Amino acid sequence: MPTVPEPRALLESLRSGAPLPEFSPDAVAQARSLANDVAGASASTVEALPAPLIEALLEGAVLAGSAPLAEALSQSHVKPVAKAAKKALYRLRSRGIAVAEAPRPPPEPPRAAEPAEVLPALITPLTGEGQRALLLGRFLRGGGIESTQAILSDELGVLELTLVDITRGSYRRRIKETRDEGLAVEISQEEGAALLAEAAALNLRSRTPFPPDLELALRHQGVQPATSGPTVPPPEPEDVRGVLEGHTLHETPEISQWLPPESELRKVVQKVDEIAASPLALSGPQREEQTLQAVRALTRAFFTPELRQLYGLRLWRMADYFERSGRGPIARVARAEARRLFHGPEEPFSRFAERLFEKLLQLAGPQTGALPPPGAPRPPAPPAEPPGKRSPGGLILP
Repeated sequence: MPTVPEPRALLESLRSGAPLPEFSPDAVAQARSLANDVAGASASTVEALPAPLIEALLEGAVLAGSAPLAEALSQSHVKPVAKAAKKALYRLRSRGIAVAEAPRPPPEPPRAAEPAEVLPALITPLTGEGQRALLLGRFLRGGGIESTQAILSDELGVLELTLVDITRGSYRRRIKETRDEGLAVEISQEEGAALLAEAAALNLRSRTPFPPDLELALRHQGVQPATSGPTVPPPEPEDVRGVLEGHTLHETPEISQWLPPESELRKVVQKVDEIAASPLALSGPQREEQTLQAVRALTRAFFTPELRQLYGLRLWRMADYFERSGRGPIARVARAEARRLFHGPEEPFSRFAERLFEKLLQLAGPQTGALPPPGAPRPPAPPAEPPGKRSPGGLILP
């Protein structure tokens, strides 16, 4: 196989017309036509030639002190061609020939920032005592999550709190299992931290001691005890309709378990006993009606302005819970009752409040012989729950 001459010898052969059998006649003819005028050679034409002929023509450009051909070929996508052209440019610079700076490649478009991983929180519905469970998480540098579980009371603040480091998979599994069981709804991390701060403020106002690690949890979540208490928006014109439907809130699994304090049950039992022992000759329906009216009077006496606000706020929070769990119609009723309980007016009186006490009458009935209100379904008594119960996902429940 014949040896290819060096670039300068090959350039001289092109210019002298010496035979070059190692290349195709067409390539040789094209290169000969360019060899005597490399300054005017087209880069695209040269780039189509065999590599040795390209190097020979670049040699001619260096000898002629002409930079345009080398400058153009230095941008070639064919790596050997670009490399030879850059070598020629270096030699031209060394000879003091002005060479244009190679255009810089356009900057890469900025990569879109990857969305930050969202760490959800969980909140359970309120119990009849105004308690609910909160689950919060915080990313740790080592890749795990600091899990905060708390029992919140809307009267006393944070009752229990635990901090534990777990894996991200364990945290997300706990979220999914508890949510899928219908025991809690997802809220944002910011909303969860705000609830913790709100509850901590109640600890201060009610003089309830902080549980261990509460101050640490507040600091890690970047919040402090709230300086203002929660409130409920003012009533709207359509709320009257919702108030008249307020008894339907007790048909939900969550509020069906709500009852007034035990002291109110004793008052109901006493009132039922008084009516049963009355010397008045009353028929069964008359006794039922008198009992119902007496219990409704107890209801109005119980719902002082302070307790109206307390239960109004509870229903406002339950409305949010219903909305997040896909129950818009019952959320509307809860909001209507919440606004009117919190702010007034008192008439028409809250059907939610009346039904709350009617359930007491039904519980008192088997003990005293009293009958339930006409047409009202008899709900089962709330089952006793062991202390420290947990969701399937491990969330401590109130």
